[in-house]
Amino acid sequence: MARIFLEDVTKVFDGEVTAVSNFNLKVTDGEFMVIVGPSGCGKTTTLRLIAGLEKTTSGNIYIGDTLVNDVLPKDRDVAMVFQNYALYPHMTAYQNMAFALKMRKFPRTQINNRIEEAAKLLGIEHLLNRKPKALSGGQRQRVAVGRAIVRNPKAFLLDEPLSNLDAKLRLTTRAEIKGLHHRLQTTFIYVTHDQAEAMTLGERICVMNNGVIQQIADPMEVYQRPINRFVAGFLGTPPMNFFAGYLKLQNDTACLMLGNDTIMLPKPLKPLLKDYRDKEMVMGVRPENISPEHFPGQSNNMIWTTVDIIEPVGNRTDVYLSSQRGDKFIASTAPYTKLKANDTVQMYIDMENVHIFEPGETGKNVTLSKSKSV
Repeated sequence: MARIFLEDVTKVFDGEVTAVSNFNLKVTDGEFMVIVGPSGCGKTTTLRLIAGLEKTTSGNIYIGDTLVNDVLPKDRDVAMVFQNYALYPHMTAYQNMAFALKMRKFPRTQINNRIEEAAKLLGIEHLLNRKPKALSGGQRQRVAVGRAIVRNPKAFLLDEPLSNLDAKLRLTTRAEIKGLHHRLQTTFIYVTHDQAEAMTLGERICVMNNGVIQQIADPMEVYQRPINRFVAGFLGTPPMNFFAGYLKLQNDTACLMLGNDTIMLPKPLKPLLKDYRDKEMVMGVRPENISPEHFPGQSNNMIWTTVDIIEPVGNRTDVYLSSQRGDKFIASTAPYTKLKANDTVQMYIDMENVHIFEPGETGKNVTLSKSKSV
């Protein structure tokens, strides 16, 4: 096992396309770190830089206490699991798993022992004589992971390993990967664009956008206290709703004007908003914090809306709404809601859980320093 440290790492392709910019990340020994972000944000490039498949333009990468900028991939003692599994089609599962060990001149007995142990761990003992074309997507994924395990590396690097699986298999395999990390206690860095994978797998998650780290924290910290509007909108299903309005400060109150609707903000927020008087700000509210019912003990902050679509999803119903001024947003309600399309309804906001952002895609969350009692 080993810690991994990226220090001021930048990668520029062809002298003009910056894929990763001033990237600083410390992954502790044995940690499960997830790097998450939209397609093209630089997360796979970051993983390839750690593996040595790409060279840094500037900055340093350490594995353990060793600076590995000029160390060949084969000598970095990390194992990478690719999105497309990268199995040799002419080899059996056993041969695929054994290949790297044979190249390193491991004794046959040791190779057999390692493959037997990994296959048992992954439940693929009965598949070792099959070639990739005779395996399902989930089985190929297990063989690819097994090939990494037998090397007993300092760290595992996983590049969207579940993206080619169907929804049900993704769920079960995700749980298996988490269990595998628990058993191996080895450093994992896992790249995905899937926020559900990030939230459920990562001990910490690193959110990226346009090659830049936006926030690093444990999953619930990122979900409940997003540092900016991008993070708030990226994490969560359905995503956070945003309402742009003008901030008014009067005496001891603060309110956000949303067209004809006035939203009274909690009093503890006013000191944090004193520099934004009469400015355009953005209120963020998660769908579970919008309801056709009053929130206990709160003032009647509500928006008049029209129901556009009702979408039952089992344990909840997502209600797609339009405000009188044209804002589109989503409320997550009880499974058996009485609402129906074209209803005009008041929707109440849980003011204990609102966020106020500066304008712009990465506008900062100005309410982060509020007390937890707000």
